[in-house]
Amino acid sequence: MKDSARAHGDLVGQEIAAKILDECVAYRTQQSGIGKLVSVSIGHNPSVAIYVRNQARAAALAGLPFDQQVWNGEIGQDEAKQLIQSMNDDPSVLGIILQRPVPEHLNIRSLQSAIHPLKDVEGMNPASIGNIVYSDVALAPCTAAASVELIKSTGLDLQGLEIVVIGHSEIVGKPAAMMLMAEGATVTVCHHMTRSVALHSRRADVVVVAVGIPHFLGPDMIKPGAVVIDIGINQIEGSDGTRRIVGDVDTDPVREIAGWITPVPGGVGPVTVAILMRNATVAHQRQIAAGWME
Repeated sequence: MKDSARAHGDLVGQEIAAKILDECVAYRTQQSGIGKLVSVSIGHNPSVAIYVRNQARAAALAGLPFDQQVWNGEIGQDEAKQLIQSMNDDPSVLGIILQRPVPEHLNIRSLQSAIHPLKDVEGMNPASIGNIVYSDVALAPCTAAASVELIKSTGLDLQGLEIVVIGHSEIVGKPAAMMLMAEGATVTVCHHMTRSVALHSRRADVVVVAVGIPHFLGPDMIKPGAVVIDIGINQIEGSDGTRRIVGDVDTDPVREIAGWITPVPGGVGPVTVAILMRNATVAHQRQIAAGWME
């Protein structure tokens, strides 16, 4: 695998995202009166604003209406759920995007549960995540789906592929593992109680890392030619005081061993946003099938 894989190098997220957005445009041109995506930010958070800008840009490229709402950071749980319910009932709303994080006094899981599964374009409603167990992955969590999309872009056959997922969060690690199993891969999930992560990762054809620890995965933790999907986004400060974004993978030395690798930034991130737009088109199809629209 090593010699042929090394020719591929970085998995450039923008290129894969562009293809997905082109698919969304093709779908959009065949539809009329499609509803809007509503982004809900609760309180003001500079990092959230960056995500919203990226989503708004992708929506424009996909031809999908995009509405940005910022709710008062002191809003109560019941009032927030009522507002979500009103959007569930609004036929002009195609999908709801609840930006994270939310203020500490709010229960994020309860708010995500309040979003109707057919308007859950992020794939974060428990019903959406539960559907993955039954191999219904069309409205899966966007980052998990992006990791699968990136692996598929290598051209490798996922059936029987040995994949190690490092990290078992409810929104990335667990759904990614279930999605990969739905593709026929043999999946091992490592977490903070795993005795030797490297023992598992060194045998894997693909390693997916989502632990939130800068440079966690080093070159001694993968086999030559492996695919490395880095989902981490960490901010570190250099010796000169400047701050930069790095992933969970020690990218430069790992790049010398890996067959394919996702850079940070520019790898998983753009694909995640494009998957959000694809989910919106799937939501629209399912809303039509459910008789919500004529």
